Amino acid sequence: MRQSMTGFASGQGEAMGLTWSWDLRSVNARGLDIRVRVPDWIDGLEQVLRALISKRVARGSVTVSLRLQSTGADVVQELNEAQLDRVLTAMLRIEAEAMARGLSLTASSAADLITVRGVMDAPQQQSDPAEVRTALVSDFAPVLDSFIASRQSEGAALVDVLRGQVDQIAELVAQADRVAEARKDEQAARLHSAMARILDAQESVDEQRVAQELALIAVKADVTEEIDRLRTHVDAARELLAADGAVGRKLDFLMQEFNREANTLCSKAQSAPLTAVGLELKTVIEQMREQVQNVE
Repeated sequence: MRQSMTGFASGQGEAMGLTWSWDLRSVNARGLDIRVRVPDWIDGLEQVLRALISKRVARGSVTVSLRLQSTGADVVQELNEAQLDRVLTAMLRIEAEAMARGLSLTASSAADLITVRGVMDAPQQQSDPAEVRTALVSDFAPVLDSFIASRQSEGAALVDVLRGQVDQIAELVAQADRVAEARKDEQAARLHSAMARILDAQESVDEQRVAQELALIAVKADVTEEIDRLRTHVDAARELLAADGAVGRKLDFLMQEFNREANTLCSKAQSAPLTAVGLELKTVIEQMREQVQNVE
């Protein structure tokens, strides 16, 4: 099933005197970028989560965060002196840089420092890290399922929108074909008229050379190839939308091809009606390109 690169899921769990909450979300990205924020003392958890996500997600910037707390009322937090030293050192550097730039910072209090992540730690060694990891990995499975379902739900809505836009493009291409066909007689008349004026204005004219130049002008104004290629792109887009797997990159490339042909169509239009169709075509293509950025 088609997936969007945007998704969200959350979950909560409790075991072994610990409570936790999951936050799993993703946004657009060129490739797959997984960022995992979990407590350092649970060895191997990050690697397991990365592997689980990689099996189910092909593209997107995915962030998974775990907040873990002890349920024990008598647990006393301890000062993490190493983290405090790092925070104080960072504060000194920030204050020095601010002073060098003529900025005045508000003084920090001990209460402010306590709230900095990692300065005060609960003694986590009460729980076996291996057992905690097993429980967390098991609890993560339904969260990941919900996350994938979220991406698939948005993906299904995206496909409906994209199919509608492909239909719009197909109709505009057909309209461009009709307009281009209707202007052929008008173009031929203009070319003959131009040739007649040239012949009348000159006593000695190389009629063959003039005919060649006019034929070249006619070829440059012919949009048959652009319309044929646009139709081919429409067929390709429909096939990709019906295919399985991650097709976002292919669709993105196809949108570039759509845009290239639409630009050429406009540059060769030489008539207001065809130019109008070409501009509307470019608008729909751009709208579709923006939606394609969300496809996995």
